[in-house]
This record gives sequence, C-alpha cells and structure tokens, in this order.
Amino acid sequence: MRYLMQQSRMSQAEFARRISISPSNLSKHLSGRLPVTEGLVNRIVVNMGVSHEWLRDGTDVPFSKMAGVAGPRRDHLLSRSVPIYDIDVTAGVEELSAMFTDDRISGYVMMPRLSPDSLIVHVSGKSMQPEIIDGGYIAIYPVSLDSPVMWGQIYVVVTDDFRRVKYLRRHPSDPARVILHSANRAFDDIEIEYGSIRSLFRVEAILNCKILG
Repeated sequence: MRYLMQQSRMSQAEFARRISISPSNLSKHLSGRLPVTEGLVNRIVVNMGVSHEWLRDGTDVPFSKMAGVAGPRRDHLLSRSVPIYDIDVTAGVEELSAMFTDDRISGYVMMPRLSPDSLIVHVSGKSMQPEIIDGGYIAIYPVSLDSPVMWGQIYVVVTDDFRRVKYLRRHPSDPARVILHSANRAFDDIEIEYGSIRSLFRVEAILNCKILG
C-alpha cells in the first residue's frame, strides 16, 4: 500500500478516499493494528487497477492489465504492449541496459505507432520542462553509437558519470564533441566528448501525465 501511494503520488488521506475507507482505518492497516483482509485486497485491486496476485502474493507485476488473461490472447497483447519500468532514468550512473529486468516491470502500455521494442521509464528533474514534466514518463529505444545521430532530437545519454535526458546537438566547431541542450532555459548547455558516451536511447514518445486522487 505504501508503494502504491508513492507511485500514484497520493497522500495517505487521498489513498484512503480512493479505496473508500477512513484515513484512521488505513493508518491502522499500515501499522498492523488492523489485519489486511481479502475484502481490503479486493477493494484496492478494483479502485487502483493493480494485479491481485501482486498485491496479495508478491507475484506478477503491480499494474498488469492482463492478470486475468491467458493463452494466445495474453501472448498477443503482450507482443503489442510496451513495458513500464520502475526506473528513474536520470538517477544514478548504472548502465541502463542491465537494469531492464522483468522484476522492474510495473505495468504495460499500448499506444498507436509506438514500437513494442520500446521501453518506458520515469524522468525526474526540471531541466526538460515544459517538454517533459518533472515526474513524467518517456518511451525510449536503444540505438547504436555507430548509427547517424538525429541532431535536435531528444536522447537519453549515458556516460560513466551521469544519465541525462537532453536534446542532442551538433557542436559548432568540434566534430568530436556534442552539446546536451535543455528545454528549460534556466539550465546551461553541456559540452561532452562523443566518445565518452557509453550508450544512447532515442526518446520516441513523451507521456506527461498527472495522476489525480
């Protein structure tokens, strides 16, 4: 329940209203003074749209919409769905490719024209506002460092020192360097050696959504 409140950015009172219980009873459930009953589990499943198996048993993924779908139809839906990973793409320096594991999947999205090979991740920070809001999501696709750069497009740039979401611009005088440009004018451009980039992910879609209580 604490995880769901964090992911949906709800206060304890807002979460209690969403699942139709009193804030005082929610506090008692969270502290262990009241048991978590099967009725409460079902209430959370219905009102939050989470997987019953994940909430009760810790299996499946939190926001799977296919928990009750089996067989060929489930396989067909999965093949067309883009996974959402519980990863903040701008936090830490770990190589992203190693982080896309099944246990980090928190749900799936189906969108027209979005490649099923894409990956959806979370973005924090204000450097790309208003293009990408603080707390928004982006769909990214890994590209080879040998591929032509689509100058002026938004990329996730991974180096030994950082992971950043920026416009990638051609350097005006040094072809060995590139410019990382922010949408927010309060942030200065960053110049780096192209050879320092360990991996690149092209941003294919921006999902600026605000979850309302």
